[in-house]
Amino acid sequence: MHPRFCHMLALACWVCGFTTSALHSSFTFWVPLCGHHQVDHFFCEVPALLQLSCVDIHANELTLMVMSSIFVVIPLILILSSYGAIAKAVLRMQTTTGLQKVFGMCGAHLTVVFLFFFITVMCIYLQPPTENSQDQGKFIALFYTVVTPSLNPLIYTLRNKD
Repeated sequence: MHPRFCHMLALACWVCGFTTSALHSSFTFWVPLCGHHQVDHFFCEVPALLQLSCVDIHANELTLMVMSSIFVVIPLILILSSYGAIAKAVLRMQTTTGLQKVFGMCGAHLTVVFLFFFITVMCIYLQPPTENSQDQGKFIALFYTVVTPSLNPLIYTLRNKD
């Protein structure tokens, strides 16, 4: 990959992340809070803050769902298409040890990506709000802030024989 293209991809990620964070933060700060101002969560995330609101937040929830869907679908398509290209190139290899090594590393990476990113993001940001979603959100937040980062080195270490 050309370094300029790599820099452009990194810049695009930063700009998209900053833009969506600024959008959600500004929409959340405009919402008036009622009652107690204590967030029943491990950290202040947009869905947890929106539950403290005393006005109609359907527009905020719709914006959150649309933006989260975009930031789930586009990376999913890019990851699956790049792994499809890798699989296509690997299947042309003649050695079985090379095949095992590549599929082992790709499998470990896909496991971490799906555990950390897609499953948790879809469960937190794309689920409809219910009474049980606050406790589910806490569990999922605990999962992706503690469990998955702990598993990440373990998964890659087990795959590395050097």
